[in-house]
Amino acid sequence: MPQTADRSATEAEGGPSANATRWTALVFIALAQLMVVLDATIVNIALPTAQSDLGISDGNRQWVITAYALAFGGLLLFGGRVADLWGRRRAFVIGLAGFAVASALGGAATGQEMMFGARALQGVFGALLAPAALSLLSVMFTDTKERAKAFGIYGAIAGGGGAIGMILGGVLTEYLDWRWTFYVNIPFAVVAAAGALLVIKEPRATRTRAPLDVPGVLLSTSGLVTLVYAFTRAESEGWSDSTTLTLFLVSAVLLAAFVVVETRVVAPLLPLRVVIDRNRGGAYLSVGLAVIAMFGLFLFLTYYFQVVKDWSPVLTGLAFLPTVAGMITGSTQISARLMTRVPPKVLMGPGFVVASLGMLLLTQLTVDSSYLALILPGQLLLGLGLGTAFMPAMSLATHGVRPRDAGVASAMVNTSQQVGGAVGTALLNTVAAGATTAYATSHAADATTAPGRRLLELESLVHGYTSAIWWGFGVLLVSAAVALLFVNKTVERPSTSGTGSGSGSGGAPGRDDSGEPEQVLVGAH
Repeated sequence: MPQTADRSATEAEGGPSANATRWTALVFIALAQLMVVLDATIVNIALPTAQSDLGISDGNRQWVITAYALAFGGLLLFGGRVADLWGRRRAFVIGLAGFAVASALGGAATGQEMMFGARALQGVFGALLAPAALSLLSVMFTDTKERAKAFGIYGAIAGGGGAIGMILGGVLTEYLDWRWTFYVNIPFAVVAAAGALLVIKEPRATRTRAPLDVPGVLLSTSGLVTLVYAFTRAESEGWSDSTTLTLFLVSAVLLAAFVVVETRVVAPLLPLRVVIDRNRGGAYLSVGLAVIAMFGLFLFLTYYFQVVKDWSPVLTGLAFLPTVAGMITGSTQISARLMTRVPPKVLMGPGFVVASLGMLLLTQLTVDSSYLALILPGQLLLGLGLGTAFMPAMSLATHGVRPRDAGVASAMVNTSQQVGGAVGTALLNTVAAGATTAYATSHAADATTAPGRRLLELESLVHGYTSAIWWGFGVLLVSAAVALLFVNKTVERPSTSGTGSGSGSGGAPGRDDSGEPEQVLVGAH
């Protein structure tokens, strides 16, 4: 009877129509996800120009990045659950509309307060939009072969969007104006929202009717905001700063209280069954660790190209193309083709190892390193490995969950990426700064002329970058170990009946992670 009810609800939502249009819907979902991901980096290259125009002090400029990170990272779990409650399409469209308005405000900013407010507002609506996009994929693409293709595209965008943001940011800043790094989001949002309203048919039976866990919302949001801010402060004030240490302690207490509350409430914001599953937990952890290395590398290569090589913003952006090409190839041509033939860890573990080899190459950077001989192959290996690993990780992160938990499960993927990015920026920047200072101090006696001092300055910077990249190499090896040790899901066999997605996360076929019968989403096939 439950299957019949679900079938009726889904058909009422559009059944055959949803089946015919979901690939078109994927285009608009991917477009929205690209907008959110690239927005995390597109502003970076434009920041120096925007800072000058708006009169933002050096001490406050970090808030252009931090305001977005705090709102986005802190509200992701809330946004994911709201999508489960409201319906993912509705949350998706509202998120797009709000993000467009916030982007317009950012582009029109006349002072630092308006800019910081616009960035925070972008983070708020991004936290609603990102989990809605991923959970729409989860409930619309349940056939194993089609899921592999859809998540291959999504994984390529999620992994390569940051590098694309740097390219686009460089082009817009150099040839138009820094304000266009905000305005460019508006056409993205309008097209994606219009497409969503026209073609996305979400199975209604996948929504949750549970009440909102208000204590969970308050504890998770405050805990995550405090944690992200602690990492941000550690970068600028140091890891031993008393306020920084206090923030870490407070965030630990808040998040521990959140876990306790989630075990006691009837309808938790984050059902612990979502994260304690070893496959999903392994996916969240390995992706979060990999993002530490990826964001750190993007930061240091940007500095290397612009400060050491004195390249323009456009040339700097274009220099990241090999990473994007590698990610697209790894995700769509390797993982998407092999996902139904080999277990996920066979793609994730070796993928992270290949990415680490790219990092290993880039530890050999010098002031006069050849782009073609060293940097290009290093980026290709990094992109190829991460693209291969991210795609099955993204699929695992939502595979086997109850459909009504798809939004919050998707939010956990974005949360792991956001926290990983904050850790990577703070930790690796600290490592680089310390290594740079140590190298400059130990070689100061050798620099007796102006050209010599300039060369020492550049060599010190590069030494700092490579020291941090060594850490990134190690972190990617840990990601590979996590994937190989935690992920034990078997091959996702293609569905033969057209109704279902094969076995759950290592569980019995036809059942979700709680052991209860899965809902049959006929309209999604």
